[in-house]
Formats: sequence, structure tokens, C-alpha cells
Amino acid sequence: MTRVSGPTIADVARAAEVSTATVSHALSGTGRVAETTRRRVRAVATALGYGAPGTGPRSRTLGLAVTTFAGSPWNFVAVSYFARWLTAATAAAHARGYALTTLPADRGAEALWHTLAVDGMLLLDSPEGDPVLRALRARGIPVVFDGRPAAPHPQDVWVDNDHAATTREVLDHLAAAGARRIALHGGFGREHYTRAVAEAYGAWCAERGRPVLAVRFDPEDAAGHALDGVLAGRGESGRTEPADAADAVYSLYDPGGRQVLAAAARHGLAVPDRLLVVCASEDPAYASTEVPVTTVTLHPELIAETAVAALVARIERPAAGGPGRHTVPAGLLPRASSHRPGPPPGRPH
Repeated sequence: MTRVSGPTIADVARAAEVSTATVSHALSGTGRVAETTRRRVRAVATALGYGAPGTGPRSRTLGLAVTTFAGSPWNFVAVSYFARWLTAATAAAHARGYALTTLPADRGAEALWHTLAVDGMLLLDSPEGDPVLRALRARGIPVVFDGRPAAPHPQDVWVDNDHAATTREVLDHLAAAGARRIALHGGFGREHYTRAVAEAYGAWCAERGRPVLAVRFDPEDAAGHALDGVLAGRGESGRTEPADAADAVYSLYDPGGRQVLAAAARHGLAVPDRLLVVCASEDPAYASTEVPVTTVTLHPELIAETAVAALVARIERPAAGGPGRHTVPAGLLPRASSHRPGPPPGRPH
């Protein structure tokens, strides 16, 4: 394979007026280098195109990073959505002759993004102000997103579900089953998914004169204590009015359904007789809980395959690959938790 000429580490050192050792330390995040020097060296390297695609042979490697909560040591592979996404993306990359490197979440704040040797990156749940995305853009590395980026550039490509349509489908499903006061259990992340669902929920409630019952999801809240207020009907004043209690919950994150079931059990609310439950999750265990839980699948395998295909097209045919959004339909999988036996309460028999 013929190497294409490009700037060397010596070129960067001369332009930044530092030693090659300082350049190496600054770009790798190692050594004792003043932060001002580190920033200057990186800026010079970016301006010269050092390490950018086209300055050397292709690595035939794609990178993958989940950048929401980047810098935090959370195990996204333990979440069914990401586990299934990763498996499908690996197979899709291999089928096209590429390796796939997956970066742990806690490395999202490190300097490796300035030197990582990949031909393109898959970014999942990229939040507003994503430092990983800034570094990749500066290097000119092709990126394809799972989820709409917070501030898309004209040439950006992303793959996503129609979260507004899916949210309305879920809420209509719960309303048809008799729910009148539906709580949204979410609001945890800063990525597009969280915002889009919250906006659609608010609009649906406003159109129908329904109360907005927003509960912030906490991944550590296994007992579902965050739901205590809406399940008891406790308002902002602290007064408890059972008539104001939620009679349905739509949870946006994988562990949320279990948290809702735990909270319902503590409050003595039988599911589905007293409380309807829907959870967005790819976890097959929800089909075999004591009361099988209705879930929303975002079809991670199809999203992953579409994203890999789009990224490889951007790498291999940059002139042909245009910007835009690829939409993968989500799917509602109704089970017992969102269906009350008999006619819905309050409706004519």
C-alpha cells in the first residue's frame, strides 16, 4: 500500500516551535506539558492536517463511541440496546472488510480522539457540546450518528427513529386502554432522544388537556422512589390527592420498567388494573415478568446496519454520499401491562 505524503510530527514541532517529544506528549495526553502548550500543539496539528484521513494508508478500521455521559465509567454494553447495536455493527463492519473498535465511555474526555487511527466514527447519543465530536470534526474524520446530533452541520448523516410519532403511538395506546393521567419517566440525558420524546409528550398532553407528569429517571433508583409523588398523587404543594395520581407510566430507559414495577408494588398498585406500564427497552426479560411489560423497540440492529453502511459510503465514496437522515421505524410490542381486562373505565359500555 502506497503511503500518501503528509505532515510529519517534525513538521508540527517546527510550526509550534517545540520539540517532537513535546508534540508526542501533547497529542497523546501524556507527559508533563503545560495546558496552554498542549492546546497550541493540537491546534497546529489540526491546522496542518496531521493525522487526518488521506495522510497515510487507510486503517480499514471504524471506531464506535457512546458519548452521552462521556467521561463517566458507565457500562453501556450492559444495556440491551447498546449490546444489540454493537453486535450488529460489528457484523456489518466485518462484512464490508472493516474492523470495529469500541471505546469505553470513561475515555470520552481523554485526548485519544486527537490521534485515534480510524477511517470513520460511529457516535451514539452524541449530546450538546460533545467534546469527542469536536475533536473528530477538527481532524476531518467522517462521522455517522445514531440519533440526531445536537447541532448538525450541513453534511451530517444520522440514523434515528421518529421519536415524536413513536411517543404519540404509545400515549394513544395507553389512552385507548383507559389511562387519563400518564406520567413520563425520563429526562435523564441531554441527547436528542430525551428531548424529542419530552417535547412530543408535552404537546400531546396540551392538545388533550391532560396534566404533564414528568418524573426524572435515576439509574440508581432500583426501588423507583422517584415515582412516589406521581403514584400517590402528591402535588407541588405536598398535599396528596389520590384522584391526582398517575394511572399509567411510560418509561424511556431500559431499567425504568423494573423501577416502575417496584414502585407500583410498594404503593399497592396492581398492574395493569390500577397502573398501566410501557417501557422503551430491548430487554427480552420484560416478556416474562410476572405481568409481561409492553415495550417499545427502537430496532437497534437495523439502525446499526444502516449507520455502518452510511459511514463506509462516506469513507469510500465521499463525493457520492450526501447528507441527511435515515429513519428506522420503532415498534410497539403490546403485552399485559398496558391492557386492562374489560371496557376502559369512564367509557360507555
